[in-house]
This record gives sequence, C-alpha cells and structure tokens, in this order.
Amino acid sequence: MLNPLRHSTFRYLFASQVLSLTGVGLMTAGLSLAAWRIGGASQAGPILGLFFALKMIAYVGFSPLAQAALSRIPRLRALIGLDVSRLLFMVPLALASSWWEIAVLAFLFFAVSSAFTPLFQAMIPAVLPDKETYSEALALSRIAYTLESILTPILVGAALMFMHTEYLFGLAALGFVGSAVCILLSRAGREVQTHNQDPFLTRAVRGLWIYARTPRLRGLFVLNFGLSLVMAWILVNTIVYAGSRFEDAERVYPWLMGGYGVGAALMAFVLPSLLRNFPERQVMAAGTFIFAVFSPLILLEPTLPELVVLWGAFGAACTLTLTPGGLVLTRSASDADRPAVFAAQFSLSHAGWLVAYPLAGWMGAAFAPASALIMLAILASLVTIAGLAVWPAKDPDLREHSHPDLPPDHPHIVSAHRGVHAHPFYIDELHPRWDA
Repeated sequence: MLNPLRHSTFRYLFASQVLSLTGVGLMTAGLSLAAWRIGGASQAGPILGLFFALKMIAYVGFSPLAQAALSRIPRLRALIGLDVSRLLFMVPLALASSWWEIAVLAFLFFAVSSAFTPLFQAMIPAVLPDKETYSEALALSRIAYTLESILTPILVGAALMFMHTEYLFGLAALGFVGSAVCILLSRAGREVQTHNQDPFLTRAVRGLWIYARTPRLRGLFVLNFGLSLVMAWILVNTIVYAGSRFEDAERVYPWLMGGYGVGAALMAFVLPSLLRNFPERQVMAAGTFIFAVFSPLILLEPTLPELVVLWGAFGAACTLTLTPGGLVLTRSASDADRPAVFAAQFSLSHAGWLVAYPLAGWMGAAFAPASALIMLAILASLVTIAGLAVWPAKDPDLREHSHPDLPPDHPHIVSAHRGVHAHPFYIDELHPRWDA
C-alpha cells in the first residue's frame, strides 16, 4: 500500500493532506474551546452546534460555486491560494471575543475549505492514473483521516499544557503554511491543467449535471447516505451510550472511538486487495450491510473490551463504504470535469449528513441509544438496497455506443466501424445521455 509514496509528486501531496487535516483539526478544537470560553456550561453546546451547522451549510452551498469560480485558474495556484486564505483566518479567529464574530469567520473558513478539498482530491487520479495505485492512495488517505481524528486531541492536550487556547489557531495556521509549501513543491500543476471557457452558471452546475445523469454516481450518493445514517449515530451518540451504559463517559468514550479508529485504519490496509477482486459497488454495499449485521450485538450488553472490538468492526465497515468513492468519481468524468464532479459529491454527501446528524441526535434522545442504533441500521440497509437498484450491477468502463446525430466525418467517430465505437464513457457534450 506504500507504492504511491514512491511517486515524488504524490509524496508531497500526501504530506500536504496530512498537514491540512491537522490544521483543520486544530482549528476545530479551537472553535470548541472558544465556544466553551464564551458560552460557559449553559451555552457552549448551542454555540458549537451553530458553528457546525454553518460548516455543513458552507460545504453544501459553496463547493460547486467555488469550483466554477476556480475552474479557469491553474489548480496548483488555486490550491496554494486557498491554503493562504485559510491561514489568514486564523489571526482574527484567535482575537475574536464574541460568538457572532467567530461564527462569521468560521463560516468563511469552511466556505474556503469547501473549495479546497474537492479540488485537491481531483488532482490525485491525474497524478496516479493507474487504478491499483490510486486505490492504494485512497487507502492511505483514509488512514490519514483516521489518524488525524485520533492524534489531534492528543496534540491539543499537549499544546494546552504550554499555551492558551487562542494559540491553537496559530498552530493551525502552521499546518496550512506547511500544506501550501508541500503543494508548491509537488509541482502538480505541471501534470494537471484545465481550461474551461463556459459561462459561470454552466460551470457551477456541470458537476451536478454529470452526477444526475450517471447511474453509478446516483448509486454512490444513495450508498453514502445509507452509511451516514449509522455513522452519524457513532459520532453523535457514542458519548451518550458510554455515559448511560457505564456512567463514566470520560473514560469509556476514548476507548470506543479509539477502537473505531483502529478498525477503520486496519481495513484501509486490506481494502486495495479487495478492490482488485471485487467491484466498488459490492465493496461499498458490504460496508453498510456489515454495520447492520453487527449492530444488534449491542443489545447483548457487551463488556467494554467487547465493545471496543465492536466499534472496531463499525470503523472497518465505514472504511469499506467511504473509501472507494474516489475510484467511482474518477471513472465517471474526464480530467477537466473531475473537480466539478468531486465538488458535486462533496456538496451532496454533506447534504446527506445534514439529514443524518439531527436524525441520529433526535432518535438517540427519543429512544434508548442502543435501540436507536438498531433502527438506523435497518433504515441504512433499506437505503443501501435502493442504492444497489439505482447502480447497475453491469457497469463497465468501456461502453459500446453510436452517435447517429453526428456527421460521419466528425473527429469523434471518424474511425468508428459503422458508426459504433467503444471508449471510457462519461457524460459530456458528446454523450449527454447514459443510454446513448
């Protein structure tokens, strides 16, 4: 799985991702502590909930618009500019003293991040065009996300032994500086260029247009939404379950989430070999179904070590469903359209989370946490079945088709035999319909 790191460009991009994730993690920790500092015990929760709601709104609403605005700028320059923009928000965030000032700054920061993440993700398949190497890079990326969620709280705890909470934003700024430097050193802009002269509105909706007309992408959205229903329970209700079951949430919660992270990371090591032998559709659906199969075990009231293993299985299942999405997006769009498609995926997936988070929170409060998990797992399984129906089982990259509307001497079909030809198929101006 370390094969992608042999590619010098990817090494720098992977380092950039790690530093960027660390910066976002430190910034998020700073927001949490700022909410506590400003709101105290009574208001910290609602304030932090507002911050994260603004994050989701920014992710859903701004990502396609940002990609349209940046589509005429070389990707290397755009990514460095976005990193610089993110680090510039750290100083006013450190100095802000009221909740509304932090809310505005956090919203703007997340709007910029909604442009950075899809554009960065779209660069990787161009740097690593081989499918197997790219799948290994996706696994490394999933490990980076998992380790960030585990190590950032440790880093925050160590930092707060020597500095005030406001300085966490300064540490976050260093992460964005390092990310920008690594992107510059990667020289990825020499490998990835794009030129798009379409009107802004056309560019803004292009990713969603491709997404809506591609069956496997519609299936991808449904499968991701199914997983978000159960994964939201993990993120929202683990602390509730730990407190109600053991009456010691502070001790139990880190063990459970640690087990979740270890399971997710271990599955990332196995995933490339699975993707060599099974299509993405089967692997992704298996993740949600495995989650649903293991969920009823919580009713047996396992011991803490057994629960850590169960949470590890949940983490492994999440990796199975989440990680192959990059492969599906990559084979569903040309290089020029990939940023728009990745942005559409980023926006739509977070729209799903906007539904999943409050639903998991409400069900965790309305029912016993364990019962809520079972109900959400059943719902996720039904959604996954719907996703499998949307995503055809027979889904080859090369599709034989014809263009009766094009003249015989058109460059796209000039070598086609009787007007029929086959090539990697994705929605564009020449192929506006999947059944063409």
